Amino acid sequence: MRLFIAIKLNDEMKDALTGLQGDLQFCGVRGNYTREENMHLTVAFIGEYPDAQPVLDALQNVKVKPFSLSLDGVGRFGDLWWAGLKGSEPLYSLVKQVRHALADAGIPFDKKRFVPHITLLRKARYDGAEPECLYVHPAQMTVDHISLMRSDRGKHGMIYTEIGAV
Repeated sequence: MRLFIAIKLNDEMKDALTGLQGDLQFCGVRGNYTREENMHLTVAFIGEYPDAQPVLDALQNVKVKPFSLSLDGVGRFGDLWWAGLKGSEPLYSLVKQVRHALADAGIPFDKKRFVPHITLLRKARYDGAEPECLYVHPAQMTVDHISLMRSDRGKHGMIYTEIGAV
């Protein structure tokens, strides 16, 4: 199983992100856009792992204290475009808790530095200069739980399924 731990987004956030994707399309940016139902904030990427139960057990040690999450800017990693999120102490604390819980349980995960972002599109292509017509539609949500997600390759892209939440 390909697993990751995520914050699922509310409708207000998804609407703002699909609006931003529409702006990118209007500016002539082509690529593989993230489907609305797949939009999320990855807290920890585990990758291939044989059994979800030890991960769920490890996550029982994580205490999610409700906090606010807000969109903040647009960026890219090469040809991957993303919407940024305002970094906040509660968010970074949650990420640290999750990573410690996974490490304590001996569950491997990607240890790259956490950069809070939501992927908008991959393999972005555009003619001419980089688009400057981007506006981040304001949106926020309250985070009160995290989800263990499974990723499967489907006929029309990735399918993300929630296995459990804490």
